[in-house]
Parts: sequence; C-alpha cells; structure tokens
Amino acid sequence: MAAPSISAIICTHNREQYLGAAIDSLLQQDHPNFEIVVVDNASTDRTPEIVQSRLPDPRLTYVPEPTVGLSVARNTGAREALAPILTYLDDDAVATPHWLSVLEAAYRENEKLAVAGGKVTLLWPADITPPPWLSAGLAGNLGAYDLGDRTLYIDRPGLTPRGLNYSIRRTFLEQIGGFDLNLGRVGKNLLSNEELRVTEQALQSGWQVAYLPTALVAHNVSPERVHPSWFLSRGWWQGISECYREQISGQAGVRQLRRGGERLVRGLYKSCKYFPDPAERFDNFVYAYGQIGYLGAAIKGMIITPEWAKKSS
Repeated sequence: MAAPSISAIICTHNREQYLGAAIDSLLQQDHPNFEIVVVDNASTDRTPEIVQSRLPDPRLTYVPEPTVGLSVARNTGAREALAPILTYLDDDAVATPHWLSVLEAAYRENEKLAVAGGKVTLLWPADITPPPWLSAGLAGNLGAYDLGDRTLYIDRPGLTPRGLNYSIRRTFLEQIGGFDLNLGRVGKNLLSNEELRVTEQALQSGWQVAYLPTALVAHNVSPERVHPSWFLSRGWWQGISECYREQISGQAGVRQLRRGGERLVRGLYKSCKYFPDPAERFDNFVYAYGQIGYLGAAIKGMIITPEWAKKSS
C-alpha cells in the first residue's frame, strides 16, 4: 500500500455522541490515498469502542494520548501521521466528501502555502433554534466560519481558519516546533488561539495562509453551549488566550493594561449603545467580559513569571 499523500487527524476527548459520524465522514472521502489518525486524548467514555468498531478499515489508526490538552493531542497526531499534509477535523464535526481532495490540491498548487482551512456551517440540534441574542460574531464561537465563496489569502491572524476545519504543511509545523502547548484547550478550560498563533508565525516568516470555501465542514452545536453562561465563559477564556498569545509574541507588559482597559470600556459602551438589539447588546457584553479575563491574566503575568517564559529561559 502506497504511503498516504494526506493525513486526516481527529483529536477526541469524551465525544462519543459525535465521534462516529466524524470518522465516517472521513471514511467516505473521495480522495484516493489518505489515512485517518484518531488521537484519544484521555477519554473515559465509549471512545475506544467507537474507534475499534471501525478499525478493520486499513486507513484508520487509533492512538491513545494520556496527557490532556488539544495542542498535545494535535502534536501527537502529527508525529503518528505519515503524510506531508496534515488535516485536523474536530470530533464533533462532519466533512463533505471532497474535503481532503480540495485541501491537498491547494498545497500541490502552491508551495508557499503553510495553512489552509474552509467554510464551517452549524448543525443545530433538532429541538433547538438559534436564540435571538446570538449574533453572527458569537456564532463564530460555535465554530461558524464564512469568508465568502471565493478563495482568499489571509493577511491578518484574526481571520485564521478554524481549528475544527484545518490543515497544515508538515514541514512548516516542524519549522515552528509544533502547536504551542501554552495555548489550546486543556480539559474543560476554553483556552484557545493556538491556530491564530500559527498563522501569525506563518505570515511573519513569508508563508501563506488560505481560506478555501469548498473545503466545507459542518459543526454540531452541543445543547449545553446554547446558553449565555457558556458564551461568557468562552469570552473570558478568549481574553486570557489573547493575553497569553501576546506575551508569547513579545507584546507583554504595561501596554497590555492599556489595551485591555480601552477594549473593556469600548465593549461596555457598545453594549449600552445597542441595548435595544439583544444580539448586538450581548455580543459586546461578552467582548467586555472577556477583557476582564485578559486584564487578570496580564496583571498575573506582570507579577508571576508565566510558564512559557520559564521554559524558554
């Protein structure tokens, strides 16, 4: 059997209700030569059984990873995978049949392409409809990602492809030393920004990052996320994540207090300004709430040496 030209990696942690459909969507790809690596990140549910039931397919590999952490699992998947192009599909998402073919073609046609991802639509539970307080911006916290219907080259890290529909050239990932272990979800915390950091590194070093609308993935909306409290927690962790990313990028210090303070005031002002509109009001309130997390992390970083700084010293 020829070595795969592209690898599809699913990093999973206790998502038995969605995992089977995610794997099956990869097994049904129209690509002629690929592999699937499922990284079981310390699951305690039926995850092993779900994967084992599909293991007769030679394209599928099961890899246990006992250390909890999304970036840890992603790096493990990259080490276990064999192909020069690595793709990542979330364990609660489903890919369209041509997903891998579209992604590989983009890398084959552009040797400077380091990262690429596609459009993400949302799959709502049958008994739940989008609430009136959910803005298009906050829908992005559920995974929605749509930059239009044309291929687009990203020029700002904030527009980076979503990690649930993501691909990266192996040589570039090795060049930057893998996904940063100081960013990315760990257990129940909602730390993020690892993909944003990778895009930042790619653009700084002359690589390209692409949005490919036809590399389409649908993402399940978990019922527990359709509550204001989840979005507030997500906003809080987003603020902390942004603070950490800035620190890692050399943007730490007193200026973070100024940035965070200005954004907090702006978010509160807009929340009041758009009070009659429930979606805009809540969107800006979540943004302001996140700045409290950002400021707390910034102050902590000024008092206590962050772990990432200890490791790099």
